[in-house]
Parts: sequence; structure tokens; C-alpha cells
Amino acid sequence: MNTSSVDDTSSAVRCVVCGKSYPARKMHKVEDLKPSLRAMIAEDVSGITDPMICDDDLARCRRSYVEKLLNDERGELSELDRRVLDSIEKGASTVQSSAELALEPSRSFGERAADAVASFGGSWSFIGTFGVVLILWMLVNASGMLSTAFDPYPFILLNLVLSCIAALQAPIIMMSQKRQEYKDRQRAESDYMVNLRAELEIRQLHEKIDHQMARQWNRLAELQQIQIELLERNGGWRDDGGKS
Repeated sequence: MNTSSVDDTSSAVRCVVCGKSYPARKMHKVEDLKPSLRAMIAEDVSGITDPMICDDDLARCRRSYVEKLLNDERGELSELDRRVLDSIEKGASTVQSSAELALEPSRSFGERAADAVASFGGSWSFIGTFGVVLILWMLVNASGMLSTAFDPYPFILLNLVLSCIAALQAPIIMMSQKRQEYKDRQRAESDYMVNLRAELEIRQLHEKIDHQMARQWNRLAELQQIQIELLERNGGWRDDGGKS
């Protein structure tokens, strides 16, 4: 006979929300939860008899509580807010961070070319190189170094080349900037989710600490009352003994 299965069955506890039985290690006492969560469970379950709740139902209750809190403060939730709530419900330690976004997926040839053109076109190397090409172009055609100038003054061919370069360079740089804006937006959204998750975690920690402190004060008050009663009994017993 397998003793482990017997122990698991004997230690199974029924959840007050879903009514299913789980091992004791996956259960939590309702009385140990925050007052807000206890009130939410009491609204959903009429007449709590079993003061235990499973991990899944507790995660859903926490999500509902945080969702209600955000709805009261911000109104309708955004997609980013719901992603943070999903991470809280699933018990994920963190949400997507900016460091993960730095690991960029493989780019296509067009994206690499656009980034290279934008990087080179916005540098002093491009300005110097282009300036040298313009000066040489005009010197060659204006000084008569060649027997026949291929682009005599007023350099109509040069104007056509410059217009073509500007017409091609502008959309390529815009493509690179558009992709960079997308990356920046992704980082901003990730930072927002991280900050929101941290804010919600800090709020929950504050509530847990306040709840634990309140319980400790109640326990101290009970212990003090018990000590007072014991002292009164001992004092009364001694008085009676002294009189006798």
C-alpha cells in the first residue's frame, strides 16, 4: 500500500471558493488574508464554513482586487494594464523588461540598409565626403581639365544627381526613424508595465504589513488580558489564603 497517497488524501483540504480538495501546502487560511480580500471572498461565497482557499482562487481574487483598484483610479484599463494583471495572476516574478527588448530580432536586408544609410547620412563623414565630391565635380567641369566637360556650368547634371540623392535618402531615413520610434515605444511600454507592477506590489506589501501589525496588536492585547486575569487570580488566591 502506498503511504504517500494516503498521506496526501488525508491532508487534503477543501477550498471555500471552488469546493475542490487540494493538499494543505497549496491552501491558505482566509483569516490570514488582507481585509479587502476577505471581504471580496465573503461577497462571492455566502456563509464561509471552510476558512481555506487554494492558490488558483487566491490568484484570481488578487487579480480582481487589483483590477477593481485600477478601475476606480484610472477608469477603463488599457492593454498594458491587463498584461500586468495577467503577470500578477500567473505569479510571474517580473514583466517584460527593457533589457529583453535590447535583444533585437534579426533584421531584414532592407532594415539593415536603412539603418546604415541613416547612420552614415547623419554623420560628419558623409558631410565631408559629399563636400569633397561636389568640389571635385565643379573643378573638373569648370577648369577645363577634361577636353570636354561632361557637366558644364551651371551643372545641370549635378543638380539632377543631388535631387535624386535627396529624394531617395529622405524616405530611407524615415524608414529607419520609424523603426527606431517603434523600439522606443516598446521600451516605454515595458517601463510603464514594470513601474505599474512595482507600484501594485508595494501597495500589497503595505497592506500585508498593516494587516500583520493589526493581528500582532490583537494578540498582544489578548496576552496582556490573560496575564492580568492570571495575576488577579493569583492575588485573590493569596488574599484568601492569608485570611484563612
